[in-house]
Amino acid sequence: MDAIPAAQTTKHHAPDVGELFTGFFVLGLTGFGGVLPLARHMMVEKRGWLTGAEFTDLLGLCQFLPGGNIINMSVAVGLKFRGIPGAFAAILGLIAVPTAVVIGLGVIYGRFADDPVVRHLFGGLAAAAAGLLISTAIKIAWPLRRDVLGLFIGALCVLAIAVFRLPLLPTLLTLAPLGIVLRSRQAS
Repeated sequence: MDAIPAAQTTKHHAPDVGELFTGFFVLGLTGFGGVLPLARHMMVEKRGWLTGAEFTDLLGLCQFLPGGNIINMSVAVGLKFRGIPGAFAAILGLIAVPTAVVIGLGVIYGRFADDPVVRHLFGGLAAAAAGLLISTAIKIAWPLRRDVLGLFIGALCVLAIAVFRLPLLPTLLTLAPLGIVLRSRQAS
């Protein structure tokens, strides 16, 4: 069985290595911090590289792998369209600007960390990040709105991790096979 049902796929624009670098460079430049909503917008809505369902499936894989989700996503998308050169182009584009910015901000923060204004600034940033995360969760879950089994597995995952504070890896190693078994029974 295909990972993505045929009805949910469309013919995409296959980016070349330069487009992968540029797309992820702009993402790294404009999306410092909570970049997932911007990544989805860029890859699904703006450039048409992936469908919403493909993005959600790929994100699930990238969350399961070690490392940052968006780093994994850049490598996966680069590999999908242009192999190893595409993966290198995408990841280098993504990390170039943030790496320079983090180094610069680290130096500045080291000098002003105890300033009350800086503390309030970080409090405001935390609230904005929470809102961004909730918005992204809704957009990512949207393709599952008619998929009762997908919603059930997703709800179990949230319950296990957010409510019961179970570790991510054992939760995924339990729920992924459960989802596969239930989905295969549903298909037959």
